[in-house]
Amino acid sequence: MNWEEKNVLVTGGNGFLGSRLIEMLKPYSPKSIFSPSSNEFDLRSKENCEHVTKNIDIVFHLAAHVGGIGLNKEKPGELFYDNILMGTYLLDEARKNGVEKFVTLGTMCSYPRNTSQPIREEYLWDGYPEPVTASYGLAKKMQIVQSLAYKEQYDFNSITVFVTNLYGSYDHFDLNSGHVIPSIISKIAKAKKLGYNFVELWGDGTPSRDFLYCDDASQGLILAAEKYDNTEPLNLGSGEETSIKNLVEIIMKLMNVNLEIRWNTNMPNGQPRRCVSFEKALQEIGFKPKTSLEEGLKKTIEWFKFSQK
Repeated sequence: MNWEEKNVLVTGGNGFLGSRLIEMLKPYSPKSIFSPSSNEFDLRSKENCEHVTKNIDIVFHLAAHVGGIGLNKEKPGELFYDNILMGTYLLDEARKNGVEKFVTLGTMCSYPRNTSQPIREEYLWDGYPEPVTASYGLAKKMQIVQSLAYKEQYDFNSITVFVTNLYGSYDHFDLNSGHVIPSIISKIAKAKKLGYNFVELWGDGTPSRDFLYCDDASQGLILAAEKYDNTEPLNLGSGEETSIKNLVEIIMKLMNVNLEIRWNTNMPNGQPRRCVSFEKALQEIGFKPKTSLEEGLKKTIEWFKFSQK
């Protein structure tokens, strides 16, 4: 792909993944990078989706109404409505406006709650997702159905890339609505600041997750845009499974604290296990993550401390 000839749209470019993707696209010297904010163009509007996809060659659709378990419990209806409208309208208007390639960011929440590990792409339709995050996961999953339908009827080139639990600098470090790593970092920092000898965390610590650093995910999205043209989804992950309990211990070590962990078992655990196979991505696009969990956590914690000054 000759990026110098391409006008690129990145939705969600103000988010932590979108902002890193834009920075990692710049060395490729695209003809232009357009990344409007949601205040400028609300993508739940068909007319706005028509406007932002005009004269665009490549779309990276990263915009989403998304958050951790707390947000999914509080606002499942909003998550379904917002995400299915954004995805449906944007893909349709991109097709009408002659976009060459449409890259959708999927979510591992679309996969069945109980599935074999490591998770492979062919497991996607084997069961119902984790109920707590099903509204979000199924809204995003419908984009794959739309992609398949548009390929069959219009020969439109759209792909879906699933990324596992992302983390990194510029993430949303909210105590209740953030994703697991930023939420844990925020809660530990607050406990330390207040002089507590304990930190309360949701669930019981037994679930496992596969964590992928945002820069590795961004590189995977660029490779997918360049090299992957199949409608079947593509997984990006680390291939390593880490329990939430072990994750907390690593984070406390890196933050130089030793707190008692009090698990709030009245709150949900979410999906029991998640380890993602990136074997297909390695074969198809040459993707392989470069950042270890501890290295990525160090960078994330350093950025968090800097942002709090």
